[in-house]
Amino acid sequence: MARISLIEPAQASSEVKEIYDGKLKGKPGSIQKALAHRPAMLGNFLGFYASVGRSLDRKLYEAVYLRVSLLNGCHYCTQHHIQGAKRAGLTPEQMKALKEGNYAGFSVPEQAALRYAEKLTRTPGGASDADFADLKKHFSDEQILDLHMLIGLVNLTNRVTGPLALEFEFPEEKI
Repeated sequence: MARISLIEPAQASSEVKEIYDGKLKGKPGSIQKALAHRPAMLGNFLGFYASVGRSLDRKLYEAVYLRVSLLNGCHYCTQHHIQGAKRAGLTPEQMKALKEGNYAGFSVPEQAALRYAEKLTRTPGGASDADFADLKKHFSDEQILDLHMLIGLVNLTNRVTGPLALEFEFPEEKI
């Protein structure tokens, strides 16, 4: 059970209902229902969330999201991104490998991004010139920025959904 109340559509203000019906197509999740306590924050968060990682291949985006969420032990985000990972083409074997921290079944660029995501998650101030040299072999500056913002976004959402004890809205899946 969530540690704060969630704003259900029936109780939502007109401003929040507009966001629920528009950007969320009438299907707000627990994180959106929590953020609805601050409508401006909800609207801004959704816009920011939608903009991050868009220069990255969708499979890489989901692999990074899933790996960082697994590292952080965020059950909510892991469950949400198992579905996204499937839609992006990650196989059950690749998701299991992400859980184990084994990147061998991924392309060389994907491996570089996943290693970097793990490093930044474990040691946020640990980025080195060598790390950037490795990333620049595979990614443009735009993509490196998107990768950074994605790693930061995942860490942020993991640190919100977990402590608030937000529940996911569908049956659990195991990796």
